[in-house]
Amino acid sequence: MQLHSAILVDDEVYTRKGLMKLIDWEACGFQIVGEADNGEDALELIKRVQPALVITDIRMPVIDGLELIRQITMENIVSPTFIIMSGYNDFNYAQQAMRFGVHDFVVKPIDDIEFSQILTKLNEKLKLKQDEQEKKDQQLGSEMIKLLILGEASDALIAEWEQRLNLWEAERLYYLFAELNDNHRWQPAEEQISNAAFKALVQRELVRVTGAEQPICLHEHRNRIGILVPSFLLAPFNGDLERFMIRLRTALDAHLGSRVFLYAGTPVHRLSEIRESYKAAKEATLYKYIQEDKRIVISDRIQSEQLNYIGLDPVEFSFFMEHMEEMQLEAVNATVDKWFQDFREKRYAPEAVKMNIQQCLMGIMKTIRSMEGDEQSLLTLRPLLNWQDTNLSLGELKKLFLAFLEESQQCIGVLRKEQSKGDIHKIKSYIEANYSQNISLKSIAALFYVNPVYLGQLFKKTYGTYFNEFLLQLRVSEAKKLLRQSLNMRIYEIAEKVGFSTADYFVTQFEKLEHMTPTEYRNKLK
Repeated sequence: MQLHSAILVDDEVYTRKGLMKLIDWEACGFQIVGEADNGEDALELIKRVQPALVITDIRMPVIDGLELIRQITMENIVSPTFIIMSGYNDFNYAQQAMRFGVHDFVVKPIDDIEFSQILTKLNEKLKLKQDEQEKKDQQLGSEMIKLLILGEASDALIAEWEQRLNLWEAERLYYLFAELNDNHRWQPAEEQISNAAFKALVQRELVRVTGAEQPICLHEHRNRIGILVPSFLLAPFNGDLERFMIRLRTALDAHLGSRVFLYAGTPVHRLSEIRESYKAAKEATLYKYIQEDKRIVISDRIQSEQLNYIGLDPVEFSFFMEHMEEMQLEAVNATVDKWFQDFREKRYAPEAVKMNIQQCLMGIMKTIRSMEGDEQSLLTLRPLLNWQDTNLSLGELKKLFLAFLEESQQCIGVLRKEQSKGDIHKIKSYIEANYSQNISLKSIAALFYVNPVYLGQLFKKTYGTYFNEFLLQLRVSEAKKLLRQSLNMRIYEIAEKVGFSTADYFVTQFEKLEHMTPTEYRNKLK
């Protein structure tokens, strides 16, 4: 718990020492950082220590309590809260004190319970005020960074912030990005975190790892948190920027898992130059996939490293699409493994990764559309279409990509089954319309661009009978109809009309199905 600083001012040493022992200061939220036995010494002490609270007696030599409060208030150098003690229950003193904004007036001898309650309430008030001031400072600091990056900050504003942040003590200034990855809405809800919560966590861990006693300026960019880091914050790390970044990343990992990437711009010497460090940090973000193992990119160390913009090999892509349509998932996964390994080892720029992923998406969506499917029905499509709007690690991108490929193959399989059903019905209708012609399983398979063995299996599975049996039944059925309705037609004429090559073969097949010859069937009707 952060304690508020306080000083005691009283010309009676026993009063001061007694009060220090009487009250549990820490429990009330305070710590005594100094004491004085007269108003003049107290005035100097207050200016030097700048305490949050001054507890002073009214009656003191040289400068009394009211005059001490008046001078501090008028000079407006520091603005502590005052509590007045007095051995005199004098309402006039209280009235004068309240005009200077004194928090409370207590009468000696001090009641420890009552005084502790006053301190506890004051602690809550000061904490609330401190929180509000920190929020205000953060907003102002963020606005200042924004103006600096845009090149719109005035010299007066820069000078004010250099003084406020004690930047004259810093030999170097860095601009850093903290980037939370894999925080998309397709993740489990318990693993998601808002931008505001991430920013607050970064602020808290920065203060903890650096021991900073002054504001650290942050700025919320579209999908990252920008951090202004003066070199004196690196003192706990012997000025080593990488050690600091590793420590900060480790601290954030404890809350978020291995999802935080850090990028550092080049050092500059003046706040007015921070825009250059910002641009270098932004350039460093392009190297994230190459440095995914470390999740730290320092601009000065990548300047000689070139990014590559390489497209997919056309032959390899063609085989990939064939494997997709043939539903060879293992072959597809092996290709994806190779591609993602190349993305890192061959130093692909994020834009090149995007281009290659996009090429695969377009090819698969085209296939699904050609099979009269709707690619928008794929639940895994949208995360990939907009993946660069979200910070994704290469591992998470691969995970989403493989999920999309698997769902796409399932979709292609379903569409193929539906197409097969549609085609087999068309084939059956064709047979029913052309049974009298010289047709066979092989000729129909060629006509419909289907493998004859596959067609025979599909026909049997769909209609419960083999193709030849169906065709024979159809021809015999039509022959029986002609035998019933055309009594003058000869047997060989009927055989020819329904598709039999010879009358003898017709008679044999008819008898096999009906257990009588065509003539016997006709005579039976007579």
